[in-house]
Amino acid sequence: MLLDQNGILSEKQAITTTAASTNVIDLTAAGNFAPGAMFAVCRVDENFAGLTGMKVALETAANSNFSDAVELASADFLTAALTTDKSLLAVAIPVGVKRYLRAKYTVTGTATAGKVSCFLTDTVDMH
Repeated sequence: MLLDQNGILSEKQAITTTAASTNVIDLTAAGNFAPGAMFAVCRVDENFAGLTGMKVALETAANSNFSDAVELASADFLTAALTTDKSLLAVAIPVGVKRYLRAKYTVTGTATAGKVSCFLTDTVDMH
């Protein structure tokens, strides 16, 4: 799996309340970005505790402040599924992606522990 520092949305980001990824990717900065050629992958780095569940979403927008955000893909998880090394999302970047890309983590309850990483890559590790 190929990783590039410029393709990381979250790197071991602690999630205790609803939050956007630490980083936003400007797809025009990458030159000729081709939807479907890259995958967005989100994984748990540290077990979650204290919350009821979490929704992980991949969002795109034409504006860097995400005032016009569109959800491209999402998945909902109960706390029991939010364990270390668990893959939460692994989707090809679809056609219709706008200039900016981010992950959004919507928490139900209040997390007392839990970290997640989300990044773009050229292939998905299927372990």
